[in-house]
Amino acid sequence: MSEKSTSSIYEILDDRFLIPANGDKRLELLYDGARWVEGPVYLPAWRQVIFSDIPNDRMMRWDETTGTVGVFRAPAGYTNANTLDREGRLITCEQGRRRVTRTEHDGSVTVLADRFRGKRFNGPNDAVVRSDGSVWFTDPIFGIISDYEGERGESEIGASNVYRLDPVTGDVRIVAEGFGTPNGLSFTPDERRLFVSDTLAGEVRSYEARGDRKLGDGTVFTQSSLDEAQFDGVKFDDEGRLWVASGRSGLHCYDPDGTLIGRILFPTPVSNFTFGGARRNRMFISSASSLYSLMVAVTGAPRIGRPDFVARERVTREGERSVAAIRLRMHSGLPEPQFTA
Repeated sequence: MSEKSTSSIYEILDDRFLIPANGDKRLELLYDGARWVEGPVYLPAWRQVIFSDIPNDRMMRWDETTGTVGVFRAPAGYTNANTLDREGRLITCEQGRRRVTRTEHDGSVTVLADRFRGKRFNGPNDAVVRSDGSVWFTDPIFGIISDYEGERGESEIGASNVYRLDPVTGDVRIVAEGFGTPNGLSFTPDERRLFVSDTLAGEVRSYEARGDRKLGDGTVFTQSSLDEAQFDGVKFDDEGRLWVASGRSGLHCYDPDGTLIGRILFPTPVSNFTFGGARRNRMFISSASSLYSLMVAVTGAPRIGRPDFVARERVTREGERSVAAIRLRMHSGLPEPQFTA
């Protein structure tokens, strides 16, 4: 496709986005009663999505079987991102209490980390669990700059870093530094690289994940002005594409070679997202005060990667791309479809 085109909610910048753009043709609004939504995570065993309403200091729960939304926990420590560990337990970044916690199967909460060398974190923002059980998390200053998304305070560490929490010893070490505001992070499905967004720097960086539990030097995977995009949550699909929540610019999709191939457009700024549903082909997206759903034509990478992971072969045949383009044109200009329970 030689020119940029927009069909329904999909902005196609490269014909490699034709296949991913063949999912739902409109956003499904699941909830619109928050102040600022963040950190959705899909819990397969519960068939629920847990997400954070940060300024209201509560965690919410959307039920897939009934479509109902209720409070999961309040007060919640001004939680931001949530993820799951290898045992399906909820890992949560609490900006207000400046710590990373785990919700046990019986509902009790265990503090995994709240200090580095005796100094309190700024406010953990996003976390990912590696196949060895280690928890990696970012620690920007968003939770301490005001009382809106946390508790106003000073940075005791004096920097915003990425940390690794050892699952056996509980030891916390810095694995990457030199950020302005490290935000979303995600391992590649084979766990060979770690991608980290730096919101105010307008960058997504890529780091080699070495076997000695350290990261190599970072390189810039993609860069943008803040007027164009505000990078936040990042995740991979199982064909190696990187998806990035990009604020007012929607949800970006990048080819593994770094090319921005398309966007999913939203009416309000996008902060984060997760893949879920029975086949991991349903996106749950946090956007300003709302939680949206979108059944997509891609499948999310496994929740926790593995070193022997091999990405699925991407559809590249011209005939299938042509069919995808025809389907997009068929839907262009038609009334928006209505979803039923």
